[in-house]
Amino acid sequence: MTPTSTLPLAEAAAPPATRRRADRAHTIAEILRRQVVQGAFRDGVLPDEQALADEYAASRNAVRQALDALRAEGLVERVPGTGTLVTAEKYAHGLNRLTGLAETLHEHGPVTNEVRAAGSVPAPAAVARGLRLRPGSGVVYIERLRRVGGLPLSLDLTYLAPDIGAPLLGEDLVNNDLFALIERSTGRRLGVAELTVEAVSADRHTAAVLQAPPGAALLAVERLSHLDGGRPVDLEFIRFRGDRLTMTARINRG
Repeated sequence: MTPTSTLPLAEAAAPPATRRRADRAHTIAEILRRQVVQGAFRDGVLPDEQALADEYAASRNAVRQALDALRAEGLVERVPGTGTLVTAEKYAHGLNRLTGLAETLHEHGPVTNEVRAAGSVPAPAAVARGLRLRPGSGVVYIERLRRVGGLPLSLDLTYLAPDIGAPLLGEDLVNNDLFALIERSTGRRLGVAELTVEAVSADRHTAAVLQAPPGAALLAVERLSHLDGGRPVDLEFIRFRGDRLTMTARINRG
């Protein structure tokens, strides 16, 4: 039985040499993307096409395709007479520890919050289940547009257990992570969190808030955080701009 090709029709129909060049370009783009994210090009300028072709043992056409892919993502721009410049930074958000955004990205510039809503609301059924509350119980809802260095990065919808959230409504929500405020208000440390990450497309509302094109790639994060004693107190639904954030982790096979 002949195996069915999983390549898109245009690629499957392309000559072998064209497919090989496309594969090589994809590999080069992946490596360069990681270097851009990690800040490897300190002066903001990538090596020239010939230097990259020599480094990756590839044709200049493959290198151009790789750079075109990065330009389409908004990570680089090709400037005549200057070269290929890094134009946008992707922030690495580690998943090894439970930290707030300001704690994680402090070296990239100030993290500020535009508080779009804050107050008490009836808990949606999924929220009540997550926070172990009776259906219809009141919870504190906080919606924030979060910026790093002035650029929109995420839209955070946060539901807090009422006794945890109520004291925070009088705090400075613009310049502080909620994690820090929770720990200061309760005198307790946060313990563990359950985290789910998936890729989604931006709906019109979220795209407008994040100043991204409709349908743009987003990282959707659902995070349920517990106090150190195990009580769930903070359920968040976060939409990160996929062109400005990458998730990283160091894990052990145990």
